[in-house]
Amino acid sequence: QVQLVESGGGLVQAGGSLRLSCAASGINFSRANMDWYRQAPGKQRELVATITSGTATDYADSVKGRFTISRDNAKNTVYLQMNSLKPEDTAVYYCHADRRGFVQYNYWGQGTQVTVSS
Repeated sequence: QVQLVESGGGLVQAGGSLRLSCAASGINFSRANMDWYRQAPGKQRELVATITSGTATDYADSVKGRFTISRDNAKNTVYLQMNSLKPEDTAVYYCHADRRGFVQYNYWGQGTQVTVSS
């Protein structure tokens, strides 16, 4: 079965840092595009960062220069390093995997809570 399991969330003061991890199983991880989304209470889910199977990255404007997405194919894990955190970063963060070639899929993790206090 496919599983995406996020970890690393927590409570941090503004200006602090957290590193989120997402461990994937049941997919060919090296061929997957991996994403981080977030959803704050009362707001729509938004794409935060993307890393392709070829390691190209992209970020939402709101997190550019502060967040870094990376992957370790040997560990089947994608990371989101979050620095200079702001209260508006408070949300549930979700890991997402997709593949758009001959084999296609679309999977979500359960989410991990990030709370940034001012």
